[in-house]
Amino acid sequence: MKVSAAATVLLLASAVGLTSAAAQSSRQNARTRSGALAPPRSAPLVLPEQFAPPQEAYASFPDSGEAAGAPAAPSACQLRLSKVATFQALGTLVGPGDCGAPDAVQLQAVVLRDQTRVAVTPPATLRCPMAEQIADWLRDDIAPTLADSGPPPRVLDNFDSYECRGRNRVRAAQLSEHGRADALDVRAFRLGDGRDITLTDVAVAKDLREKIRSSACARFSTVLGPGSDGYHEEHVHLDLAERHNGYKLCQWDVREPPPPAQAKSAAPAEPGGEEAEQAAIPADEVPLPRPRPLAANVTNTRPKKSESR
Repeated sequence: MKVSAAATVLLLASAVGLTSAAAQSSRQNARTRSGALAPPRSAPLVLPEQFAPPQEAYASFPDSGEAAGAPAAPSACQLRLSKVATFQALGTLVGPGDCGAPDAVQLQAVVLRDQTRVAVTPPATLRCPMAEQIADWLRDDIAPTLADSGPPPRVLDNFDSYECRGRNRVRAAQLSEHGRADALDVRAFRLGDGRDITLTDVAVAKDLREKIRSSACARFSTVLGPGSDGYHEEHVHLDLAERHNGYKLCQWDVREPPPPAQAKSAAPAEPGGEEAEQAAIPADEVPLPRPRPLAANVTNTRPKKSESR
């Protein structure tokens, strides 16, 4: 009885070993077959430096590692922003060089205090603190200011937000705040009746543009508009750049329309017209040339000197 039990144990062990070996062999054969059928991997293409585009031309994307993992919990700024705006959380932006920003969002619309919305067109990619400041500016400053003179705003015309580039798009210039997702260029506001309030348009009421300028300079670290550097004649640049002792830069000339051109004193007269006839001088009044001096009429009677040598 004991012998048969031992034999049974040995037989079972042998069967398990054979089964494991067969399974391992099958997996190896499958890997061999799949490896034979799979195309070989090619080496990545590397562009020579002289043919590669400059850093400003590279697009910047959210951090792929963060996107692949579990979604991060919303920041305190995003929790506050969710009460006054609609946005998409982007996480950390990673770009070439010093470009990029933490806690970035794509600001799509701002909810005003009367629960109406101001669309940001196109949506602006900004750091959350910058997006929050834009939302507060629209809710607490722009909407009340425009309400005093007409319909409320419905669209913010976004001229530029996050872009990895130098200041004023000059190559090798200092990194712009746009490269840190900390700046927004605003061109105009569209009102509920379809009219556009262009911030640099001299035809817009000057007092309205002055109120908008004052509110922007109070909220943002940098405000650049017409008269600043020649690059902001058609839009206004806003950012939250940090400077020593909280120094702010507000350069925006609120210009007036040029004075109307003065009318010309008189139009040129047409040949043969009434004006030409009135300006004609009678033939008997045409002045004669001055008489020739008498000294010029006296003949020199002295003999000429001999030209012989």
